[in-house]
This record gives sequence, C-alpha cells and structure tokens, in this order.
Amino acid sequence: MPTQNVTIGSSVGLHARPAAIVAEAAEALGSDVTVNGVDASSSLMLMTLGAKCGDSVEVAGSDEAAVAQIADLLAQDLDA
Repeated sequence: MPTQNVTIGSSVGLHARPAAIVAEAAEALGSDVTVNGVDASSSLMLMTLGAKCGDSVEVAGSDEAAVAQIADLLAQDLDA
C-alpha cells in the first residue's frame, strides 16, 4: 500500500474549509485514501485528527497517484 508523509500546510490546520477541500478531492478520486488512518473523503473525520499547521501526517491508499494528489493538497495552504 503506497504511503506518503506530508506536513500540513494550511495556516489553520485541518479545520472546516481545508478538510472539506481535501475530502471533496478524495471523494472524486474514487479510491480509498486515508490520512492517519481516517477516511480522507470525510471532512468530519479529517477534522477529528486535530492536525495543525506544521504537523506531519501519513497519507495511505491503494492508488499511488491518489495518495500523491491528497498529499499535495494537504501540503498547500488551502486558506490562502
């Protein structure tokens, strides 16, 4: 299973807006992707991680391209 460690780039961490953007992208991919073991297509589950800017998380999934895409989103400041 492909995995990638990434540092959260959003200045507010994985709160409502960034979590919703990531979850929407994960849902559109149609592939199982997790962030620290939680379903990346669920914004509520992503917010329960309490990940702050600068925290490291592990993105995993069955599709390497999907993992890379979600990791890239998490590394961006989605509140900018």
